[in-house]
Amino acid sequence: MNTETILDRFLIKDRVCVITGGAGLLGDSHARAVIDGGGIPVLLDISTERLEEEKSRLLNDYPDQKVEIYLANITKRDELEEVCKKLVEKYGHVDILINNAANNPKVEGNSKNMGPLRFDNLPMEIWNDDIAVGLTGAFLCSQVFGKQMEKQGKGVILNISSDLGVIAPDQRIYKKEGVPDDEQSVKPVTYSVIKHGLIGLTKYLATYWAEKGIRCNAICPAGVENGQDPKFVEKLVNLVPMGRMAHKDEYQGTVLYLISDASAYMTGSTVIIDGGRTCW
Repeated sequence: MNTETILDRFLIKDRVCVITGGAGLLGDSHARAVIDGGGIPVLLDISTERLEEEKSRLLNDYPDQKVEIYLANITKRDELEEVCKKLVEKYGHVDILINNAANNPKVEGNSKNMGPLRFDNLPMEIWNDDIAVGLTGAFLCSQVFGKQMEKQGKGVILNISSDLGVIAPDQRIYKKEGVPDDEQSVKPVTYSVIKHGLIGLTKYLATYWAEKGIRCNAICPAGVENGQDPKFVEKLVNLVPMGRMAHKDEYQGTVLYLISDASAYMTGSTVIIDGGRTCW
């Protein structure tokens, strides 16, 4: 008699989960979802300092937890292959990949790709760099870690898209009074292209690897509250039926569901988590 419960299917005990952009805001949130499910988070990022800080934060909250960190440029296939090799040598398997890394053009902070960069004057350098990290990086990670999953006959890939992967950015919410139109900040075209592209990659991989036991899904999270300018927040939440931005931990349940056996018959799907914004 099978005594497994529905909640048991959410457990990912000892499964190795690679998270790109692991030292970032959502990278931390994804790692906590993995830990709560019993898995082993493997954080990839391009800053040793940020990786060490993130590992310290996680171990402070989960003292007995295994947390792996690797300095890796996800646009470099050889670096990804080296990470995969080390993980297989240590654990014998790689079970989950969360493609989370991106050059995110944030309103808060000083993102080089979030400013008066109109569509007609976006530098090729920024276009190439953004696409390389957000889309090519996901492609390469899926190639490298997906190949290992194929050898194992089982695995899960989760692509982190965005609500702006299904709708266009409303540039009015970034507009500031008294600033000429040609100097206004806009959400760059690269963000839309990448996030829409990740949904296309999700559907492709879901069908390509379906018979190999590999599932691939995507989530489309909305903006996370993180100290943005109050005027910007006010304009944004007016577009959201729930009337607020997301808290970073509100995606964890969905992430754990999609990377666990609880979603065993789900592949090629896109889950939108946006407080209802795309309903309007």
